[in-house]
Amino acid sequence: MENRSPAPRMQVTAAFDARREAAAITPRLLASWQRSERYGVSADEVQPVFTGSVDTDSLLYECGLEVLHGLQATLANEPVSLMITDSEGLVLSRLSNDASVNRSLDKVHLAPGFNFAERNAGTTGLGLALADRTPSLVRADEHYCTDLRGYTCAAVPVLDPTTGELAGSVNLTTWSDSSPKLLLALAQAAAGNTTALMLARSTGRKVRPSPRGEVFRVYADRHRQHEEACPALSAGWTDALAEAKTALAQGRVVAVVGEPGVGKTALISLARKEIQGRERVLSARPPAPEDVDSWLTLWTPELGKDSTCVIVSGVDALPAWAATELAAKFAAVRRTGGATPQPYVLTAERYSAIPDALSPLVDAVIEVPALRFRPADILPLAHHFARQDRGRPIVFTPAATSALTSYSWPGNVKQLRRIVRDAASRTEVVDTHHLPAELFSAGGHRLNRLQSLERDEIVRCLTEPAITLVQAAVELGLGRATLYRKIAQYGIKVPGRTHQS
Repeated sequence: MENRSPAPRMQVTAAFDARREAAAITPRLLASWQRSERYGVSADEVQPVFTGSVDTDSLLYECGLEVLHGLQATLANEPVSLMITDSEGLVLSRLSNDASVNRSLDKVHLAPGFNFAERNAGTTGLGLALADRTPSLVRADEHYCTDLRGYTCAAVPVLDPTTGELAGSVNLTTWSDSSPKLLLALAQAAAGNTTALMLARSTGRKVRPSPRGEVFRVYADRHRQHEEACPALSAGWTDALAEAKTALAQGRVVAVVGEPGVGKTALISLARKEIQGRERVLSARPPAPEDVDSWLTLWTPELGKDSTCVIVSGVDALPAWAATELAAKFAAVRRTGGATPQPYVLTAERYSAIPDALSPLVDAVIEVPALRFRPADILPLAHHFARQDRGRPIVFTPAATSALTSYSWPGNVKQLRRIVRDAASRTEVVDTHHLPAELFSAGGHRLNRLQSLERDEIVRCLTEPAITLVQAAVELGLGRATLYRKIAQYGIKVPGRTHQS
């Protein structure tokens, strides 16, 4: 990829001007062409990277291929190629009944094993869909590379239904004179069916809600004054907090990274409060791709105001063009000299996932460790959250304490807060039967909905006070041996119970 000869800037600029005169070019398409130029993609010859192998074991591949086979059967006589790509733009599969389409796509290397991400093939439907995480249609001469201008390409991103992460895309490609509206509608239906099938065959967890672009303010000088101060936590948290305070006080642009739910926004809010106690802190979470324009209009005017800090959460989920717009706004308000803290902070799951337009602005990266690496923080946080909910101290029984501290907390502090507050809202003495089944079964088992219900019911019975295994089996309508087998099957472990009585 590094050996390509970049397209001459004058040539690309002339192409932009010609496109503007011929027809209105959308901001998204223009931004994609500009990124393609920066990546050094040839405007004359498509040169995708070949990997030689594809991952055929993923849930995306399994479900996507099944959906596309069904769609292919309904398009038996149509010159359409149906493809699945991974999140990086690698083509995993290609289905078509039309020999001429297959021969033509082979010539431009749009085939399994080739990477058609924007940085490899320039502006295409699938590259744009992955970059902006939104359904995309690229027609004929809208492609960056002239090799691809004989095609119309419709692509729709596929998100993992339980994590919300980008899994890949469904891509439909046909000749440039075919119906583009129908092509995009078919791609959207196929992507939706793929997501639904992935959910049905996944762990049985609930679908992660779509981003809503929430924007809210926290006034640091009044924040939770009526509540008890945050508890003393372990070095993993306090070291990250101290690092954030130092970097912010020096006027550096900070990116806070860590798993979802670890408390990245909370860390920055606390750090800013200790630096400037009466400062406003505004937190903006990424919206759905179609709502980006109104989302930016809503809160970006706050960037220029004194004593205001903006935390943009989850920038790794922003469409590429939105990240470019945001970078320009940030650059306009960036402060130099370290006299005052920077007016904005970014958060992401990983630094490497921060969009290319935003990562050059970052001066310091601070990682917040996952809760499973901070086991000493579990109980102090649990008591803190319970006290917030009830307004007074809450007791956790030894069995409940054991359950909380032995769990791996894949949802981190956010999950702990939800579970503890739910339990504390019902009692002042939290025992195992006040806690959800997820805390008592081993992870790694893929459960469908019926299996999840069965596991939860077994855990509910086993956590009832003073119930014996025989009594639980009777209540569940199971034989004792069957109950033993299901306990082992679901990896159920209830503190204080040996399952022998």
